[in-house]
Amino acid sequence: MRLIIMMHKIYIFIPLFLIYTKAFSQKDTIGINASTMEEVVITSNRTETKLGNVAVPVTIIKQKTIEQAGTLRLKDILQEQTGLYITNGFGAGVQMQGLNPDYTLILLNGEPMVGRTAGVLDLNRISISNIKKIEIVKGPSSSLYGSEAMAGVINIITDQSFTKSIEASVRYGFGNPDKGWSLPTSKDVFKNADINFSYKNTFKKTGIQFSTNAYYIDGISYRPYSSNRIPQPIYRNTNQFSLNHSFTDKTKFNLAVRNGYDYIKQEFAVYNLGAVSKTTGKETNNDFNLNATLSHQFDSKIKSLLRIYTTTYNGLQKLNFSDKPDSSYNDQFKQQLYRIENQTDISLKNSRITFGGGYTIDQANSTRYDDVSNTKRNNILYEFVQHEWKPFDKLIFITGLRYDHNKLFEGAASPKFAFRYNHNKKVSFTGSIGRGFKAPDFRQLYLDFTNNAAGGYSVFGCIDAVKIINEMQQLGQIGNINPDFYKLSDLKPEFSTGINLGSIINPLNNLEMKINLFRNDISDMIDVRQVATKLDGAQIFSYINIKKAYTEGIEIQSTLNITKQFSISAGYQYLITADKDEISRIKNRAVYTVGSTGDVRLLEKNEYKGLSNRSNHLANIKFNYENKKGIFGTFRVFYKSKWYISDTDGNGLINSNDESAKGYFMTNISAGKELGKLVKINIGIDNLFNYQDINYLPNTQGRMIYITTNIKFK
Repeated sequence: MRLIIMMHKIYIFIPLFLIYTKAFSQKDTIGINASTMEEVVITSNRTETKLGNVAVPVTIIKQKTIEQAGTLRLKDILQEQTGLYITNGFGAGVQMQGLNPDYTLILLNGEPMVGRTAGVLDLNRISISNIKKIEIVKGPSSSLYGSEAMAGVINIITDQSFTKSIEASVRYGFGNPDKGWSLPTSKDVFKNADINFSYKNTFKKTGIQFSTNAYYIDGISYRPYSSNRIPQPIYRNTNQFSLNHSFTDKTKFNLAVRNGYDYIKQEFAVYNLGAVSKTTGKETNNDFNLNATLSHQFDSKIKSLLRIYTTTYNGLQKLNFSDKPDSSYNDQFKQQLYRIENQTDISLKNSRITFGGGYTIDQANSTRYDDVSNTKRNNILYEFVQHEWKPFDKLIFITGLRYDHNKLFEGAASPKFAFRYNHNKKVSFTGSIGRGFKAPDFRQLYLDFTNNAAGGYSVFGCIDAVKIINEMQQLGQIGNINPDFYKLSDLKPEFSTGINLGSIINPLNNLEMKINLFRNDISDMIDVRQVATKLDGAQIFSYINIKKAYTEGIEIQSTLNITKQFSISAGYQYLITADKDEISRIKNRAVYTVGSTGDVRLLEKNEYKGLSNRSNHLANIKFNYENKKGIFGTFRVFYKSKWYISDTDGNGLINSNDESAKGYFMTNISAGKELGKLVKINIGIDNLFNYQDINYLPNTQGRMIYITTNIKFK
């Protein structure tokens, strides 16, 4: 192992040396090239690949689609996409193919974003201003991206064009979710405002770009024990800077810097074991990203890219408890990630080889990890290789392998195989099988948290859980030890095997259909379990590897171009999930439930509903119109079927007698026009029918009318 690590470190820096020895021997002949290229996908293969050669399920959301939809945050645009389920706990997370937000990797220009709460990276933190496109890759992607890519990858690619321009836009929205409608000047109006400014220019061989986004919204909160809304102000600010410099026609340098800041006023109630605590306070989040890349094209066949990346996230939450004036809650969380990576692409006659490696330092400080001054650290050394082989024009094979040497765990190997067969211009077939993994996070390892304001429950990371509970037992503080306590041990990484089989069909010149069948089998799933009970009845939780689960389903997408101006697109996902151990218990007739009349009876298999917080049906339909005069309109509807929240009959699994939330439709509309070459106007209504769900979607914004004005000077 030491030999592998040593050779790997040497390998990373050899291409860097080659770049610098050859780079400055080239003639300085070309500056910034702003010419457009054919649409390519980067995320699926880690290198530019034509969409027609991609062998895994990929969705591209273009800049024009984002602008015409009038959306403001990443959550808003993703919730309208086929097969993406937006969760609401600990911020807005995204499920993909039935796997929780923990398993979807969120990238910014190919590099990971950090700062998750309970495994969720809040999509509301991310502004979609200055975004060129969003690439969504479904299915295990650990062979290229490592941990957290079990379900797939969402890559946010910012606009890094440097054509001289100044652009500004202002959006104002208003509404009242209680009354349904409101005037902009009403006293009880709920408001949001979004302001953008960007500047781009090129000076000889150097391009620069700066953009800023300021966002305000009267967020939604419910008073405890009341259905009345109160404003919960949220302020967000995002600043981005990019620089591109061509040392030579073959050597280029790019620097991208981003800083985001959030301020959120909070007022809510915490419930646990009958204890209720009303809280007021604030939350602030600050994240910083710096991504520097140096690329060199050695010749027509070999290209190497060096990436240096750092990101920092600082989160702070301060709460006061109104029923306990002397009690307060102060939660601090800071995470830093540093990475250096090299990637080399070699193009041969009928194939392309992509290989590389890197070294990551991931560290965190938190009041929840015993002490905020105590740094938790994990180092990861990794290498990857992928081979694309095109034996003839219609067929492409892709094989890949990545190995992660994780300091805190055993190594993890992630293989992948995929193919694409273009039978003719109207029919293509794709298939892939890959292994994904997710290493335990700092929370699952080191958490040391007791919530005295909500029943006094405690959650301990697996590393110290046994020691802490034994010490409490010696002090006479433990009332009961649960069977899961004896399962506590060092956590293993979670693994999944994902299979995707699909087809792209163009039965008519104006109709395209995409069908994808998927299945993910997960082993060693990390689950939080109650392992003990305190003498006063408060629960003690920790994390163990126990579950074997699966998710499977079908996804269908279609686009029909009725005329050159008018098109309809639709998507649907049917999802089935299950815990294999729970199915075995049902088959062995060891699970009971409580009927509607209060009788206790055996649970039937058809009553089992799988994993919680999943919808069996997700669907959307979109109508789009755009003409040559710059007039456009969109009408977008998405549907989410009911989902089960929690086990209420006490049998330890989810069934039809448990608590569930009703399914719903959400409708958004927008329209706009270009006024000359400089000005665009966009008006719209989000949540047209003012859908409300106080209990299960308390933060859903009500009907909101908005108008956006965009001015661009070239």
